[in-house]
Amino acid sequence: MRNAEISRVTAETDIKLSLDLDGRGNSDIDTGVGFLDHMLTLLARHGRMDLAVSADGDTYVDDHHTVEDVGIALGQAFAKALGDKRGIRRYGDCTLPMDEALILSAVDISGRAYLGYELEIPAEKVGTFDTELVEEFWLGFVRNAGITLHIRQLAGKNSHHIIEGAFKSVARSLREAVSYDEAFADEIPSTKGLL
Repeated sequence: MRNAEISRVTAETDIKLSLDLDGRGNSDIDTGVGFLDHMLTLLARHGRMDLAVSADGDTYVDDHHTVEDVGIALGQAFAKALGDKRGIRRYGDCTLPMDEALILSAVDISGRAYLGYELEIPAEKVGTFDTELVEEFWLGFVRNAGITLHIRQLAGKNSHHIIEGAFKSVARSLREAVSYDEAFADEIPSTKGLL
C-alpha cells in the first residue's frame, strides 16, 4: 500500500494529513484557508489520490504558516508513501488549459528538491488568499517530497485560472510520475539504483 499519515505540530500549526497514492481522488480537506481547501481538493481529484487534511493554524495572523506547513506535510507524506520508489515511472508532465490560462508542469521523482516556478499571477489576492503563498506551498512540498517540479505559465491573465490550472497540471504530472508499472516492479528507475 502506497499511503502515509503525517502529524505535524509546531507553535504555529497543528496538521494531520493522510495520503493514498492509489486512491480514487477522494478528499476531506479543512485547513481553515478556503482557497487552499479548494486547490487541495483539485489536487486530489486530478491526481487520483485520496487526501485528508485537517489543519489548525494561526490564521488570525495570516495564512502563511498554514499554507507552507500543509505543503511541508504533503511533501513528507508523498516521500513516505513512495518508499524506495520501486516500480514507479519517475517522470510526468502535463500541459493544461484552464480557460484562457495555459500551464505546463513537469515532475521528476528524483530524490532532489528543486522548484522551477514561473507563474506570473497578476492579482495579490484571490478572495482573501494571498497569491504569493502559492509558491510557498510548492516550495514546502518539493523540499520535503524530494522531487524536481517545474511549473510554467504559457498564457493567461486571470489569477484564479492560473493558480487552479497549476494545481490541476501538477496533479496530473504527479499521477503520471508515481504510476506503478508492473513490468518494472522490482526496479528503481535510475542507473544509480537509488533515488
